[in-house]
Amino acid sequence: MAKRVSFLVDGFNVYHSIKEAMRDTGNPSLRWLDLRALLSSYLSVFGTEAVLEDIFYFTAYAHHLTGDNPDVVTRHQTYVTALKNAGVTVEVARFKKKSVMCPECRHRIKRHEEKETDVSIAVKALEILHQDRCDALVFVSGDTDLAPAARAAKRMFPERQVCFAFPHKRMNTELQQLADFSFRLRPALYAKHQLPDRVPLPSGRELRKPTSW
Repeated sequence: MAKRVSFLVDGFNVYHSIKEAMRDTGNPSLRWLDLRALLSSYLSVFGTEAVLEDIFYFTAYAHHLTGDNPDVVTRHQTYVTALKNAGVTVEVARFKKKSVMCPECRHRIKRHEEKETDVSIAVKALEILHQDRCDALVFVSGDTDLAPAARAAKRMFPERQVCFAFPHKRMNTELQQLADFSFRLRPALYAKHQLPDRVPLPSGRELRKPTSW
């Protein structure tokens, strides 16, 4: 019987990994990542009969950055549309303004923090396990905030595999020890699995890779 594999992708963890991969490899064009192709290329680690069941991508739009970078949200939305077109399910959270103490000047300053993403990933993990929608669940992240979700999944569904795919330079020992098994996403495969520069949509419209990507 084929093993069904589902991936839960921490979008910002992957994005910062891509930026580090760009610096490390000298390749400035890795942001237009084909997540479906990339993650499908790792199915063999689950056995020869493993099949892709779902990919869920969790992110948020940085509207607060548009003052300095007017197209930042438009580029992100274009990428999200391209992912949806490839069969990726996208869940969008939000940024919230928060007052924090600056450790250097000791004054309170305003910062924006991504909210709801970790909780959304945790809820989705338990939801799809409860619905028997996969045999192996893979968190694509190196963020230890997901450790409680992984522990709960292992405790409640011991017959399923709970795994971590660590983006480049996001390997975490605590999560590695917690998982049934883990593996790393390699920068060379970021470069190999890029979306086409032009992505045709069913509507007849065409998406174009942002020029700065």
